[in-house]
Amino acid sequence: MSTSKVSTSLIILMIGLALVIQPSHAQDSKQDFLNAHNLARASVGVGPLTWDNKVAGYARNYANKRKGDCKLVHSRGPYGEDILVWSRGDLSGVAAVNSWFKEKVNYDYNSNSCTNGKQCRHYTQLVWKKSTRLGCAKVRCNNGGTFITCNYDPPGNSAGQRPY
Repeated sequence: MSTSKVSTSLIILMIGLALVIQPSHAQDSKQDFLNAHNLARASVGVGPLTWDNKVAGYARNYANKRKGDCKLVHSRGPYGEDILVWSRGDLSGVAAVNSWFKEKVNYDYNSNSCTNGKQCRHYTQLVWKKSTRLGCAKVRCNNGGTFITCNYDPPGNSAGQRPY
């Protein structure tokens, strides 16, 4: 097994263990979001993010706008953004970050593209080297689902550039 696959498997295992060990509500703090992001970023040699209250405020405002409909719609704001909607009740912020990180298997670094039309742009934003500030928010929607958003400054996923 290659070092990259071992690192990915180890990161997923560690995040998965965190999901089992702690209850969901204990995985939604800014530190939980930061730790999950920075663990994933470290696995590919990218430096850590820092929490930014301005970016977090933007994330919170947008999450609150989605509370009524829980639609998977991007804000189209000034920041990079990963979003996730979970229709089956509560989902932790750490689980959302883990979901985005799992897209790594769909990313081909050599061609700098997603493989076979699969989703990988949440992953590339998560590990975007030039992004240094993070803000995330989670809301329980009126329909019982969960909406989670993380915003990144400066934004990533710039056309023609590799994430790291």
